[in-house]
Amino acid sequence: MRILVTLFLSIAIVVAFTVVAEAKKKVPTLQNSDCIKCHKKEVVTIERNGGRHRTAVTCLDCHKEHPPMGKNTIPKCSECHNNKSHLRHFKLKKCLSCHSNPHAPLVLTLKDNITKPCLTCHPKEGKELQKYPSKHSALDCTFCHTRHGEMPKCSRCHEPHVKGQTNKDCLVCHPPHSPLVIHYPDNTPRSYCTVCHKDEGKLLSKTTTKHKVFTCAFCHKRVHGNIPQCETCHGKPHSAAVNKAHPDCLDCHMDAHDLVK
Repeated sequence: MRILVTLFLSIAIVVAFTVVAEAKKKVPTLQNSDCIKCHKKEVVTIERNGGRHRTAVTCLDCHKEHPPMGKNTIPKCSECHNNKSHLRHFKLKKCLSCHSNPHAPLVLTLKDNITKPCLTCHPKEGKELQKYPSKHSALDCTFCHTRHGEMPKCSRCHEPHVKGQTNKDCLVCHPPHSPLVIHYPDNTPRSYCTVCHKDEGKLLSKTTTKHKVFTCAFCHKRVHGNIPQCETCHGKPHSAAVNKAHPDCLDCHMDAHDLVK
């Protein structure tokens, strides 16, 4: 009798193991193409805004397990973006406070008081702001850049010099991260300058000399604050005796914006 019981138990155990083994064989292996069957929103998002999350990895590279066969479904950012990377940005904590949707990693949710995290990827702009102090230097990056990649219009905060100026016109002279380091081409309209230099503009408007037709930038070339020498254009038109007695042209001609002939 014992022999029969033992035999039946042995058969039952073998059958049980066989059933489990066969069941495991029948568990399908997930493919990336399976994900969209249930996760349409996520797949569409990553196709539209996934960046390198779309081109460099697949769904199953990140989501290595799926219930009920596994519970480790949501990976940590540090699994790929780790401290060993050359980017200081990857050493920051609380990734999801900005990168709120991993399927659109560069569509960021930004608070209005962020600077240091930005500078881990954009150090050049941070150095420029400090090297050339201005009111912009005291602002957080996200005061102007409310969305990642946003290039705000200057008119959001600043009145234009003259009516009709476009944002492109502003940026010809004023680099946004060093706005007081002003460079400009020779054909910059005089009206852009005389809004601040009113007295000089009034003098030029009434002068009868050839200076009347010049733009400000024709003489004050390229860099704001450049004071040209008269000799640059006029050479030394007077005799050596006159030049020696009056080495400064403006001793006689008074003001370059309203020359006394």
